[in-house]
Amino acid sequence: MTAKILIIAEHDGSKLNPSTARCVTCACALPEAQITVVVCAAEAAAVAAQVAQLAGVGRVLTLEHPANAHALAAVQAPQVVAIAAPFTHVLGPSTTFGKDLMARVAALLDAPQVSDIMAIESPTRFRRPVYAGNAILTVEASGEGKVVGTVRTASFEAAAGGGSAPIEKAAVEVALPTHTRFVSVSAARSDRPDLQSAARVISGGRALGSAEGFKLLYSLADKLGAAVGASRAAVDAGYAPNEMQVGQTGKIIAPELYVAIGISGAIQHLTGIKDARTIVAINKDSEAPIFEVADIGLVGDLFQIVPEIERLL
Repeated sequence: MTAKILIIAEHDGSKLNPSTARCVTCACALPEAQITVVVCAAEAAAVAAQVAQLAGVGRVLTLEHPANAHALAAVQAPQVVAIAAPFTHVLGPSTTFGKDLMARVAALLDAPQVSDIMAIESPTRFRRPVYAGNAILTVEASGEGKVVGTVRTASFEAAAGGGSAPIEKAAVEVALPTHTRFVSVSAARSDRPDLQSAARVISGGRALGSAEGFKLLYSLADKLGAAVGASRAAVDAGYAPNEMQVGQTGKIIAPELYVAIGISGAIQHLTGIKDARTIVAINKDSEAPIFEVADIGLVGDLFQIVPEIERLL
């Protein structure tokens, strides 16, 4: 059985999000995979060119419409559904973007959705984590129709470059919703790497004591070229904004290096970092659960250790 896969690209209007390349790697595990990636945008040329270079992509479709200037799930879902007929699988990343969009796509297609795919066993059988990653569930998608899925990007490497897929314009005629419109985005601006795709991440916990104390991490992150994250406790305490939260109810990440500073290591936080290649923990409590998963552990006062590490760098 040839798997004809449609992947919805995540991007910011000019730059492709690395989550899309990870979705391509996931899709390549399907038998005889024929992969098409669709780019929904007001002007799709720049992003489509980046998608075309991903190894494994057979074709890139562009859906250009002024309403696609902002990634609104209610706007994009009908357009995706309009081109979905030839495909057996429709995939998107298990990011904020993908979780919002793919549920609508599944509903409009009246198709089963498999969330947080971490491995593929067959065209209808998938593995996904449950119970904060403490168990792995095998899911069988029933029926003969399409399968809609979100890909747990932390479980897959990004597809390599070197591709040269053809780019085609797709034209659809669908009634776009009038009940949903873009108003504004309220988010912290940063020149640091994106938290979900960064190779290095430094996260802080409640032990930093205050929003002012949390700033201790930023200069270290700048020296390492790292993104900055936070535990839920730090976010709830107001030390860091919500978009920096790492863990079960935040972002699931898989950096090459993860540095946990003043984080005790609750199971909900560990769920978000378990795929990190190397975990470094700094905590004054030698019995903190974070040390059970850390590759390198430093027991001591973070307010002394962090400045010393920065000085040595």
